[in-house]
Order: sequence, then structure tokens, then C-alpha cells
Amino acid sequence: MPTDYDAPRARNADDVGDESLEDLTARRREQVDVAVLDVADGDAVDAIDLPDIDLSGEELTVRVIPKQANEFTCSSCFLVQHRNRLALQSGDRLVCADCV
Repeated sequence: MPTDYDAPRARNADDVGDESLEDLTARRREQVDVAVLDVADGDAVDAIDLPDIDLSGEELTVRVIPKQANEFTCSSCFLVQHRNRLALQSGDRLVCADCV
């Protein structure tokens, strides 16, 4: 966030000396209490599902599509890529543009 150093200040330099040490520490303590309350509020965290849940009874159905004629399997990352991503071909070794 940019700061406008030419803007007039809200307080004069003479007013700074008028505050006592107790006022300054009380104001700082109030700011710290507000920050602690914001951090301690954990209502949104309670609704998160943790990754330790047992999913052994769950089934996953995936539709597998065979490799098409215009695709190749990269011999470095083993991902199926489109033929226009082929960057290097030496013998039967095909390498995609990301792995070059």
C-alpha cells in the first residue's frame, strides 16, 4: 500500500509529548488483545475434515481411455502427451517439451 508522505499528519509534533507512558502501554495492550481474539476464534477450523479419515471402504470409479493415435507417452515423466508436445525422439525414446 503506497504511503503519501506529503499528506498532512493527523497529529502535530507538539501533541506527541502530551501522552503519558500509561496511556501508550494501555493502547498497546488493547491492540494486542484484539489480535489475540482474532487468532483464538477457531469456529471455521472445526468444520475441516482431517486426512486421517479411514477411506478403505470407499470405492472409486474411473473411466480409462486408451492412448489415441495422436498421443505418446513421455519416457521421462511417463505422462500421456499430445503429439504436438513431442520435443525429442531418439529411437523408441519419446520426450515431451516439459522434460527437455
